[in-house]
Amino acid sequence: MSRFDRNSRYVRYARVYRATDRQGREVQALSPAEIPPGRELGEHLRRDDQRLDHLAAHYLGDPTAFWRIARLNDAMGAELLDERRRLRIPRKE
Repeated sequence: MSRFDRNSRYVRYARVYRATDRQGREVQALSPAEIPPGRELGEHLRRDDQRLDHLAAHYLGDPTAFWRIARLNDAMGAELLDERRRLRIPRKE
């Protein structure tokens, strides 16, 4: 099974379970991350070339938490927020 960073949403909010693959082998599988709704800190007016990982480092203290900003802004991935000027920012946990 893959290893995730200790701050990963999968370490914190998913579970490992056993499943059978198409060849009949028993394997470990990972459930989707069941992330509880977060509280909002406020809104950030983005300047040119500001990256999500930099905003996550500034507001959340962890550049790998960019997915939390994407999630709060209803985007499946960070790249979907490239054109947005206003971003909702989650509170630091």
